[in-house]
Amino acid sequence: MIATTILVDEKPICVVRPTDRKDLDRFIRNGKKFLLADNNAGIITHRGADESEAAKWHQAFALHRAWSGEDDGFFGIPL
Repeated sequence: MIATTILVDEKPICVVRPTDRKDLDRFIRNGKKFLLADNNAGIITHRGADESEAAKWHQAFALHRAWSGEDDGFFGIPL
């Protein structure tokens, strides 16, 4: 999949790159407490990352690989 921005109440929270829709759904379900923080009534949505968000993800991924990180070990970054 392409880089995806996770939003809480339409505010970008993080950029992730899941392998498939199931992976994205699992991340949102398991990360709900972190994503919502103190906003228990917040609504979590997602959309394709815009150019600047995708660029941040690619820069973080390049840094991860420079430290000999495995491709499968990198999922996303907070914004």
